[in-house]
Amino acid sequence: MTGSTREAAPPPAADPRPALSVVVVAHHMNRVLPRTLRSLSSSYQRGIDSRDYEVRVMDNGMADRVDDAMVRSFGPRFFCDRVEPARPSPAIAANAGIALSRGDVVGMMLDGARLASPGLLASAMLAMRLSERAVVATLGWHLGRKPQFFSVKRGFDAKAEQRLLESVRWPEDGYRLFEIACLGGSYRAGWFGPIFESSALFLRRSLWNELSGFDVRFDEPGGGLLNLDLYRRACEAPGILLVVLLGEGTFHQLHGGVASERPWRDLLKKWSEWNAQYERLTGRPFEPPKIRPVLFGRAHPAVLPLLDRSLRPAARRARRGEDPWTG
Repeated sequence: MTGSTREAAPPPAADPRPALSVVVVAHHMNRVLPRTLRSLSSSYQRGIDSRDYEVRVMDNGMADRVDDAMVRSFGPRFFCDRVEPARPSPAIAANAGIALSRGDVVGMMLDGARLASPGLLASAMLAMRLSERAVVATLGWHLGRKPQFFSVKRGFDAKAEQRLLESVRWPEDGYRLFEIACLGGSYRAGWFGPIFESSALFLRRSLWNELSGFDVRFDEPGGGLLNLDLYRRACEAPGILLVVLLGEGTFHQLHGGVASERPWRDLLKKWSEWNAQYERLTGRPFEPPKIRPVLFGRAHPAVLPLLDRSLRPAARRARRGEDPWTG
């Protein structure tokens, strides 16, 4: 592994290993990272004990270093590590986080600007029971009525985002985030269609090792198709069961991201460049995995309108004799 990390103080020797580790990669996210961590804290997450999981923040070259005390304030199992030297791509930081983590299951949030829904961690751990080789994936939303590559051009900014969060009284009920968000581009078909990547991906450590983690050759700022490559390789591994969490997900906050906040025309051009790199590295153009998932979970009432919107086009495809997930 290239690069080094400065690890926070290790847990006490008597501290048992957690069942789950959540790795959060952060890069220029000091405004939004505290909200992300709050959404992963035991005071917000439902159905999981604080002793059952840890959260590891990987500081990938923040201009202002992540405040260790701020991270630790969310719980005794919240840790902060810094990658030195930082890289434009999050690949090395993500792999370092996996190596430092202690859980048998490792959840990866490659973009640390994402708020988690309240049942994300408990649902992921329940879903892991379905198979020793489960790949547990989640959909991703953008805060706002339109994807952020459209809305930022029309004036959506940090103040507007804050007003949206206040309008649903976040974080009192995190499921109300579904009321003020829209699906990101990688998830435009919703739950009843193929997804291009996972906004929070959960694998057993043995499968992370089998895949050799993230491919560090994806060296573009933000990683390019790094996350999509990992997801596709996971879905194509022998004997896996893809489980997509129904009614859970993550919500992207504004932070000046390379992809989500780039103007649409620029994003299309960048996608072409990223796909060209993907093809050079893998020998094939990118396409989403053709695999039918198991949908797992419970739908909060705030999720039901989104389920309906996702189901109707899938039903039309099925009536035409098409498989909504595999085409």
